[in-house]
Amino acid sequence: MIKKLYLKIKDLYFKYHEIINYLIFGVLTTIVGLGTYYLFSMTILNPDNPIELQITNVLSWIFAVTFAYFTNRKYVFNSKDKNIGKEMVKFYLARIASLLIDMLLMYIFVSRLKYNDKIVKIIVQVIVIVVNYIFSKLIVFKKQRVKE
Repeated sequence: MIKKLYLKIKDLYFKYHEIINYLIFGVLTTIVGLGTYYLFSMTILNPDNPIELQITNVLSWIFAVTFAYFTNRKYVFNSKDKNIGKEMVKFYLARIASLLIDMLLMYIFVSRLKYNDKIVKIIVQVIVIVVNYIFSKLIVFKKQRVKE
């Protein structure tokens, strides 16, 4: 019974390994992003100040995106692209797009509507994870088709 369960889990992992790995490293990236966000917002920057809120957001983004690039490249999409510079630029540009979404949502819900920044940040991160997967899959780590 345990062996059957193990084999079923193993089969599911191999069938959906890219999505599973993306979710695992997405959670770790989120922890990096939230950890640095909370660190900055609870120590040196004031999230009640709209400018400092965005500075905190950008700093946490830089830490999270750098972590995400290396883990996504190696463990999620298994990129073998020799042109790492071009790939990295595409990755960061895609993440800038999701950062703008993040910043807009934080501005609307925290600065304008006065919701709790810690709770809103968690909700926004879920949205950003989905958007980032779509960008990574379709743009950054897009597999080249083998010509027949």
